[in-house]
Amino acid sequence: MSLSIGIVGLPNVGKSTLFNALTKAQNAQAANYPFCTIEPNKATVAVPDARVDALTAKAKPKKTIYASVDFIDIAGLVRGASKGEGLGNQFLANIRECAAIVEVVRCFADGNVTHVDGSVDPLRDIATIETELLLADIETVQKRQDKLGKLAKGSKDAREALPAMERLAKHLDGGAMASAFERPADDPYFENLWREMGLLTAKSVIYCANVDEDGLQGNAWSEQVRAHAEATGAGFAIICAKLEEELQGLPEAEQKEMLESYGIEASGLESIIRTGYATLGLASYFTAGPDEVRAWTIRRGWKAPKAAGVIHTDFEKGFIRAEVVSYDDYMSHESEAACRADGVLRVEGKDYEVQDGDVMHFLFNV
Repeated sequence: MSLSIGIVGLPNVGKSTLFNALTKAQNAQAANYPFCTIEPNKATVAVPDARVDALTAKAKPKKTIYASVDFIDIAGLVRGASKGEGLGNQFLANIRECAAIVEVVRCFADGNVTHVDGSVDPLRDIATIETELLLADIETVQKRQDKLGKLAKGSKDAREALPAMERLAKHLDGGAMASAFERPADDPYFENLWREMGLLTAKSVIYCANVDEDGLQGNAWSEQVRAHAEATGAGFAIICAKLEEELQGLPEAEQKEMLESYGIEASGLESIIRTGYATLGLASYFTAGPDEVRAWTIRRGWKAPKAAGVIHTDFEKGFIRAEVVSYDDYMSHESEAACRADGVLRVEGKDYEVQDGDVMHFLFNV
């Protein structure tokens, strides 16, 4: 599995600049006017992971494959988007498959950069964005409710799922996010409908405060956003999109030196991905050998067979056992044979809960 993140925000808050910086792809035009982005941009980027680099140096494989993240940038949303204002609402379908949404909000003052609402107010911007996401969800659920009502005449499953869909419509109409809706626990038909709808307000949220160079350690606006994120259980990251874009093209050593000069330990890409992994409860395990070193993304708490399934479904179906060594033990021993000799390479069965950083080999038979 790979992490997919949709980037949303008002026009002209630095979304496309951030997209360019995050993806190192200067294909999302950035300019000082609203609706500059009129087509959704998508890019797949490697997840920076020092452990993958270290495993590669040690195993010297023929190839190295990092975990990946899909970033999708759509046109800016404005108040009234659900009624046809602006362009962003046309592209919301492009982020329905995303696991998380990054809401980019402006947290800097600059008279030369136009704000669509005339002033900087990140909490107002968040309210505008989320109102439009909610209105889009209301429309989606209403259409599905109408269709379900017609199907209910001849389908028992549809008839039994209809009351829950009606409750969901009422829940959203009342201004509550889909993430707060209590889904029926014993209705697989409704659960399938839920997945198909991909409701935007059901997704995990990361609030991204876009600051200027003077605000990298936080400012009054970003602190408002941080407090809102904490109150709602969302993720939070501070980033200076302008600085991130300036970093592109610099050698790695110079990038590190520039970040350190601003008192930053990690790039914006790393910060958002790290926050995304934490918000979604994701982890990585590794496979390492002479042919390939690779990072695999799983959800925390997954058992060994399910984790094996991200490599191939046959690995899960025919799972026999897993050979496991922690990353630290792998790196502190000269070889895999030495890990085995010291007893730090373990054999685990179907009930083993895979840990972040495990180096694994799977045995299976189908």
